[in-house]
Amino acid sequence: QEVEQVLLNTGRRPAFYLDDIGIANDHLIAVHAVHLDEDEMLLLAERTTRIVHVPESNMKLASGMARVTEMVKKGIVLGLGTDGCASNNDLDLFKEMDTAAKLSKVRTLDPVTLGAATVLKMATVWGAEVLGLEKEIGTIEAGKKADIITVDLAKPHLVPLYNPLSTIVYSASGADVKDVIVNGKVLMKDRAFTALDADEVMAMVREISEKIRSS
Repeated sequence: QEVEQVLLNTGRRPAFYLDDIGIANDHLIAVHAVHLDEDEMLLLAERTTRIVHVPESNMKLASGMARVTEMVKKGIVLGLGTDGCASNNDLDLFKEMDTAAKLSKVRTLDPVTLGAATVLKMATVWGAEVLGLEKEIGTIEAGKKADIITVDLAKPHLVPLYNPLSTIVYSASGADVKDVIVNGKVLMKDRAFTALDADEVMAMVREISEKIRSS
């Protein structure tokens, strides 16, 4: 419906309309992008526009399925996101990787399309590139910020470990994260927060939700 409305108002498909008004460029981060046709993908690739794929949100909103495999092949810089809590209940990027990989296989009817390595790049190094921060984050290397997590692999659903990438993408979840380090600062150690009180935060959220419920 949104595409039809843009066509009706402008006579142009959305990506071409954005290009007409000077927005389709390397400063634009487009989210969802579920209705792009072949020409629009080629245009956005040429303009080096970045795209964030949010598969679980697209599913919950019944928005459609993005042509992720085609975007990757055309060289579009593609990251992975969760969207917000209004259209995604858990905001778990691990589950988002699993969904992205499987949904792409459903759309293409190809069980080997959008493999685990590609999806993990979408969630890490390509995600950093989408934000224009590839020189600061996205990979663990000298000169970049120490943004690191450790995953506890000693769990029944993660054993046996044949392929680490496949295990992370298809089997792990946010609950398996053991430690979190952001820019060298330890925010969680052995699943215990070091910088906030989880019970206090949850109490605040419950209070806010009650105000929303009663308003």
